[in-house]
Amino acid sequence: MKRQVLHFCKGQPELLYKPPRLDSPKTPPKQKKGMSSLSRPLGRAFSTAATASTTITSDAASGTAKSLSYLIYKESNHKKLVKKFKNASVNEHFRTKVAIYKETIRRLSASRKFDYVEEILEDQKQYKDMSKEGFNARLISLYGSVGMFDHARKVFDEMSSRECARTVMSFNALLGACLSSKKFDEVEGLFRGLSKEIKIEPDLISYNTVMKAFCEMGSLDSAVSLLDEIKRKGLEPDLITFNTLLHGFYANGRFVDGERIWDLMKERNVEPNIRSYSAKLFGMASEKRMNDVVRVVEEMNSKGIKHDPFSYHALIRGFVNEDDFEKAKRWYGEMWKNGCKPHRLVFETLIPFAVEKGDLAFAFKLCKDVIHSKLVVQEALIQSVVDALANESRVAEAKELVDDGEAGRRAHSYKLKLPTPPCNA
Repeated sequence: MKRQVLHFCKGQPELLYKPPRLDSPKTPPKQKKGMSSLSRPLGRAFSTAATASTTITSDAASGTAKSLSYLIYKESNHKKLVKKFKNASVNEHFRTKVAIYKETIRRLSASRKFDYVEEILEDQKQYKDMSKEGFNARLISLYGSVGMFDHARKVFDEMSSRECARTVMSFNALLGACLSSKKFDEVEGLFRGLSKEIKIEPDLISYNTVMKAFCEMGSLDSAVSLLDEIKRKGLEPDLITFNTLLHGFYANGRFVDGERIWDLMKERNVEPNIRSYSAKLFGMASEKRMNDVVRVVEEMNSKGIKHDPFSYHALIRGFVNEDDFEKAKRWYGEMWKNGCKPHRLVFETLIPFAVEKGDLAFAFKLCKDVIHSKLVVQEALIQSVVDALANESRVAEAKELVDDGEAGRRAHSYKLKLPTPPCNA
């Protein structure tokens, strides 16, 4: 079997923007001077009662918001989900729950229900929160997260008509939405043109977003050139800046340039984290420098930096490239042993390799792990294992995978088929 060629997953950009909380506490009013000795205790009594009442009301509202969130999390019918979400949005405390907004929009997007996404987010525009920049920025980011950039831009453009200030916060949210919508070639134009149009001074988050867009397009030299502009603006590149460049160079086969960025990061006293090391490991694995990989792993261990799914994938991919099945298999076991759940790229790398090497027991285990982990991989990968098992007369195991695949919930199910046995001549 021809081994499947896989590319490094650039993944989602690191979190560049985080909307502020909308429920920041207000300073209680000061007590007026000149109260009599009798009125002061009464004032304190009424003040205490009022505070207690406010606390109870606030706690009750917060509790209601939590119960509403729970009902929405549990709802599996999309139409009912939208109705419940819109009803829940009437609750002011519910509208501060960023996580439920993100999860609901993610679920609808995964099911391609973009009309429902629009229905929920447009419904938010009736509330007074639309006068707050943070709430607008959240809607912009949510639209961007599901590729609906035109809707994100509309929210941004409407802010002025609502007398809502547009600062670098909402500007960055819009840049991030453009990036998340994979409109990489539009990010720089938005960055240059819009900042001048509405007189906003970009910050480091703005530059990091543009840099990420350049890397996604493969315009790595343009990405590096931003370092000089950042310096001229009096800003200092941070860990996200360097990690963006490291991933760009190492993932695109420019290992030497990646090493230069690594050295520059150390010169600037920016300490690498697990994302930095994952990019470096991937670059080394792609160059088949497995001796250097071992050295870097030892360095990570000495610094107490724990592996994540991406660094494990870099190691496994390296040993697959080296055709070293036993070491690739061993590192997969290390992932589970260290409590690190594999992501889909690990399985998409290992399953065809295990079938190629004829280790169907391991291939069977990998498929079971995929299904039980509720990950979504290419269905053809698991089907190839079903076919290989059936061809080796291991029909019971093949049927087990078919049954397990059907038992999965909707997005996590696989329509696998047992191959038809050949007719006897």
